[in-house]
Amino acid sequence: MTEEDFTIKLTRDQALVLSDWLYRVIGTAEFDSLVGQDHAVWSPLHRIAGALETSLAEVFISDYSDRLSTAQERLLDTLGEVGRPGDEP
Repeated sequence: MTEEDFTIKLTRDQALVLSDWLYRVIGTAEFDSLVGQDHAVWSPLHRIAGALETSLAEVFISDYSDRLSTAQERLLDTLGEVGRPGDEP
């Protein structure tokens, strides 16, 4: 069996939010412990994180935090109740 490339398409908002999240969690004890249960997962995680980091110019722009917050809000809006659960009694 030959190995073939696999393509995943993300919106720019999805890419920005995922990139930021990966940057924050990779290297934390909790995340590393979880991934440590299946070491093979490091390969795709590093590939994805690296591809996002080198493809997103927003990471280097001074208003990065504002752009990230706006992207997060747009994504939450698209998720409906999953993204913004209603108040629970």
